[in-house]
Amino acid sequence: MIAVFRSVEELAAAVGSKRGPTDWLTIEQSRVDAFADATGDHQWIHVDLERARTGPFGGTIAHGYLTLSLCSLFLPQLMRVEMSGMGINYGLDRVRFTAPVRVGSRIRAVGEIASVTPVTGGVQVVVRVTVEIEGGTRPACVADTISRFMVSA
Repeated sequence: MIAVFRSVEELAAAVGSKRGPTDWLTIEQSRVDAFADATGDHQWIHVDLERARTGPFGGTIAHGYLTLSLCSLFLPQLMRVEMSGMGINYGLDRVRFTAPVRVGSRIRAVGEIASVTPVTGGVQVVVRVTVEIEGGTRPACVADTISRFMVSA
């Protein structure tokens, strides 16, 4: 269920709370190939099916940065901030890629609201996003996402 926040006070009260999980997302080769084309990262472990079959992961894997970029897909499934006239991605702190995401596997995210800090015109929210791999023992990615929500007048 998506958590909906209508005030800074509601957000602040949610610090330390867990959100999610999101829906599962299957990582398909077409998504990995499109990401490779968009970024110019055509390393064989991502795009060469034949070579990757005999490589260290037994098949192609998603780019770590592809997995990280999917936080933009997962965050709106975890929470919605309605008091905001505008929300922006402000940055990231501590990002780790702790397990490869094999093509064909399914991933999802859980989140924890780590902090809520007032800033000029709004609030800054840090959400620790953990991307899980179905059946995996370690997450694919753990990242502290930083968003700024400007309060509407």
